[in-house]
Amino acid sequence: METCTALTSVLREDYLKTPSTISEWKAVAKDFADKWHFPHCLGAIDGKHIFIQPPAKSGSMFHNYKSRFSIILMAVVDANYKFLYASAGTQGRVSDAGVFAHSDLKHAMDTGMLSFPPADTLPHTDAMMPYMLVGDEAYPLRADLMKPYPLRNLNQNQRIYNYRLSRARRVVENAFGILANRFRVFRTTICLDPDKVVTILFACLCLHNFLRHHSADAYVPPGYIDCEDANHQLMEGAWRREGGLQSVSMGQARNPSVEAKKQRDVLCQYFVSPAGSVSWQEHMV
Repeated sequence: METCTALTSVLREDYLKTPSTISEWKAVAKDFADKWHFPHCLGAIDGKHIFIQPPAKSGSMFHNYKSRFSIILMAVVDANYKFLYASAGTQGRVSDAGVFAHSDLKHAMDTGMLSFPPADTLPHTDAMMPYMLVGDEAYPLRADLMKPYPLRNLNQNQRIYNYRLSRARRVVENAFGILANRFRVFRTTICLDPDKVVTILFACLCLHNFLRHHSADAYVPPGYIDCEDANHQLMEGAWRREGGLQSVSMGQARNPSVEAKKQRDVLCQYFVSPAGSVSWQEHMV
C-alpha cells in the first residue's frame, strides 16, 4: 500500500490529470478528429468491474449482476488510450448510468467546472455543435454526452452514426483491455478491502499513462490493441484473446432532453454529408 500510494502521489499530477483549460480539451478533440474522424469529442467513457472478495458485513452491497463481488471503475479515455479521468470504489451492484449519475464528473459537467470549450461549428459546415464525451447505450443522452441510437428499426443514416460513434468509443475498451492484461491482478479476484483495491487501481492507472507516454511501443506492441486494415476492417487486438474486464450492467438511462436528441440528429446528418462522411462507412453497416 505504501508503494502504491507513493507512485500515485508522484505521478498523478503529471500523468492522471483531467484537462482543465479550453486549449487542453481542444487538443484532446483534435486527436479524436484526426485519428477516429469524430469531431468535438473530448473522451470516451465506460465502466468496468474490478472483482474483490466480499467485504466483511457488507451484505449484498458489492454483489453485482454477474453474481460476484466487485467495485466499479468508471473512466474517460483520450484518443491515445490514456486515462483522463477515473472514479473507483462504487459498489458493484450499481449500473453505469447510476455510477455516472452520482459521480463528481457529472457534477463538474453540470456546473461547468471542467472548462469544456464553447460550442463551435462542425468542420466545413455552419452547424453549431457542443463538445462532448461519447458513451454506450447505458449512459444518458446529453448535449455533452452522445450515445448510440437504440438498435431497433434503425435507418441507414442512424446505422452510420452508430458505427462512427462506436469507432471513437473503442478507445476506452482498448484502454481497459491494456490495463487488465498488463496489470494482471485485475483479471483475478483481489483479496483485499475495497479501499486498498482502489489504492492499487490508481497506482496502475498512473503507471499505464506513464508507460503510454514514455514507452508506448514496448508497453503496447503492434497488434496488441484493435487496429484497422487498409480497407478499415476491424482487426481485433491480442488483448481480446487474453480476456479483459467485465462490463457494468446495462441500467438504461432514460428521458433525454429534446435538445440532446436534436444534437444527435445533427451529428447523424453530418456523418452522411460530404463534409463529414468517410469513404468506407457505407460498407461497414
